Amino acid sequence: MNPGHLVLLAAFIILLFNSGARFLLGLTLVPMSFDLGWSRTVISSAATVFMIVSACALPFVGGIVDRFGPRAVLGGGVVGSAIAVAAMVMIHTPMQMLLLYGVVFALGSAATSVTPIGVLVTRWYPDRAGFANSVAIAGMGVGQLLIIAVVAAQIEVIGWRGAYLVVGLATLVVALPFVLLAGRGTPPPMFDAMQPAVSEQTPGADRGVTSVREAFRSWRFCLVLVLYLICGFQDFFMATHVVALALDEGIGPIFAGNMLAFMGLAGLGGVLLAGWLNDRFGPVLPTFINFVARIILFTLLLWSKEPTVIVVAALLYGMTFWMTAPLAVVFARAFCRFALLGVLSGLITMTHHAAGGCGALFGAALFDMSGSYDVALVCMLVISIVGAVLTPGVRKRD
Repeated sequence: MNPGHLVLLAAFIILLFNSGARFLLGLTLVPMSFDLGWSRTVISSAATVFMIVSACALPFVGGIVDRFGPRAVLGGGVVGSAIAVAAMVMIHTPMQMLLLYGVVFALGSAATSVTPIGVLVTRWYPDRAGFANSVAIAGMGVGQLLIIAVVAAQIEVIGWRGAYLVVGLATLVVALPFVLLAGRGTPPPMFDAMQPAVSEQTPGADRGVTSVREAFRSWRFCLVLVLYLICGFQDFFMATHVVALALDEGIGPIFAGNMLAFMGLAGLGGVLLAGWLNDRFGPVLPTFINFVARIILFTLLLWSKEPTVIVVAALLYGMTFWMTAPLAVVFARAFCRFALLGVLSGLITMTHHAAGGCGALFGAALFDMSGSYDVALVCMLVISIVGAVLTPGVRKRD
């Protein structure tokens, strides 16, 4: 097999298991709450800690990848993630869950996230970074579809503990060999590291910053961080609570689990569309489409909670879920020289993940206080509008 294709396949598989493990919490939220006697806020707080820890780790992961390469980072991340997920079978207290899921799994997930994968893939496909990263990140959609669908079909038999054990072991057995395969071969000659790693379609392509401090002086870079903050806040609110919302409205557990799984299939189409649009028009257009779609779906959920409406809105959200993921490295390339690509793309993804943890906890707290997700949905609609309004500003020069 062509070494570049092998790298792309390895990236796809690694992100497949990264995604499937992360989405387990949304599927197991309600059974864990009943079995352990914990509120949704307590369980969602583990997701919040997970997002904050993984977010804070991402710039450091990016820096290590920039200096030593992605192979060792990805290998350590796969092993750490697998152990933490499998060990969830033993938790009995909130503190145990916070440590295993919120810290150990978070560090492993950060090391197998789009940050090291994006750098790896971009090194092999510098001229087709948008589409190549979209193909790799499509693994996240497939992971959500495949792993969650299989677990949803069996969760009443194996229970939520068995679900974590199976996914953890599968991650170790399947994903780790692909990390070793991804280390073979040499990427094609790169552009000079001292030249801006951008294309004419990307905003700010006339220069590249040489330090993180210089990047933060750019109001357009700060605007990109705001957009990813909004996106992340919404993403992990939905990932954590959409199954619970469906169950609350009378949808059966297997159907609700499959709905979450098929959100991954919709996400597969969305991420490939984002890559195609990026390579032709730049990253701003797919980001704008992302927020417009969310305005529509949150309006639908506020209009009606009928099962059909919930499913349609969930699938539409699934289409948007991964759209901005491959664009993080593209936006980073718009501002930096290649030597800083891992750090800046890590900062963008860090912002997304940190906000995501807050979104998951925000939804749980509002539900526990009011018994409904309506207020949270209104907030999601409002910030979708804000995101759509702000996105075109990224095109403007500093």
